[in-house]
Amino acid sequence: MAQAMTSVPEVSRKSKFLSFVNKSSSWLEALGLSWFVPLLKIAGGDDVKSQMNALKHSLVVPLMGILIFLAAWGILAPKVQTSLGAVPGPVEVWEQAGNLWDDHVREREKAAAFYERQEVRNAKLIEAGKEDRVKFRNYTGKPTYLDQIVTSLFTVGLGFVIATVIAVPLGIASGLSKTVNGAINPLIQIFKPVSPLAWLPIVTMIVSATYVTPWEFMPKSLLISAVTVTLCSLWPTLINTALGVASIDKDLMNVSRVLKLPTYKTITNLVLPSSLPLIFTGLRLSLGVGWMVLIAAEMLAQNPGLGKFVWDEFQNGSSQSLAKIMVAVLTIGIVGFMLDRVMYTLQQAFTFSSNR
Repeated sequence: MAQAMTSVPEVSRKSKFLSFVNKSSSWLEALGLSWFVPLLKIAGGDDVKSQMNALKHSLVVPLMGILIFLAAWGILAPKVQTSLGAVPGPVEVWEQAGNLWDDHVREREKAAAFYERQEVRNAKLIEAGKEDRVKFRNYTGKPTYLDQIVTSLFTVGLGFVIATVIAVPLGIASGLSKTVNGAINPLIQIFKPVSPLAWLPIVTMIVSATYVTPWEFMPKSLLISAVTVTLCSLWPTLINTALGVASIDKDLMNVSRVLKLPTYKTITNLVLPSSLPLIFTGLRLSLGVGWMVLIAAEMLAQNPGLGKFVWDEFQNGSSQSLAKIMVAVLTIGIVGFMLDRVMYTLQQAFTFSSNR
């Protein structure tokens, strides 16, 4: 009897834990951690066989795919000879990734030493009563690989925000009005296929003519890259927003007309909540397009970032350049995946799909 009574709370705790895991599974999936759910369920006392089968599909099979790819890469790469030598395999690329990290650490140490010397010098001048000679200078060392990643993220973020601010209102107007949709649709069909390489010369000339005195935190090359990203990435958001608004239940729109809701209330209380899933789908697509476009834009605009890093290493032509370029390629892919996961998580948080 005592054994039965002690087992009831234990079963209750397991049931609550499994319920919590089930509720959290959508968030773990959004973060790319769906493989963690079977492990949690096994820990909570769920059926081991079924969860191991789920774990196989969510973790073991993808890992096998990655291992097969790495093995094929390691075997085939040395057989391909280029002007810079054999194509580097996974080991060489990993070594160059470590070298880039070491370069970052050394550059940070140099910057710290520079500011320390500056503080000591200024302190001595103040003690000597020469405050007028005190100067504060920024460290002007070369940007490290991590600095260039941050620059690329800032650039694509700026271009993506500008694209969103333009595309979402236009998409809402296009979805609500057939007249606006008829006027915008031909422009979408004309400009959507245009390559960033075609936009870049035009953007460069316009920015150079209008952005005469650049801000310190936003040089011309960065703005050129960001505007190019905007011009190429706004279309998926615009199209999906218009589609989401146009597909709203007509009965809901009729109710808003019967209640004589102001336009802004109709948009904020009815249109946006109903069309958010498709809007976020457009935003995810736009961010992916923007990240791809950014690399080409940075190459040609010579904006410090991953694109310029790849171009500089290609021009450098050293024996390590090809491995560093491959590090950049993998970085671009991983960062792109992480950006998509972030947008998917936001979609889960702000749309009705997260409350299914």
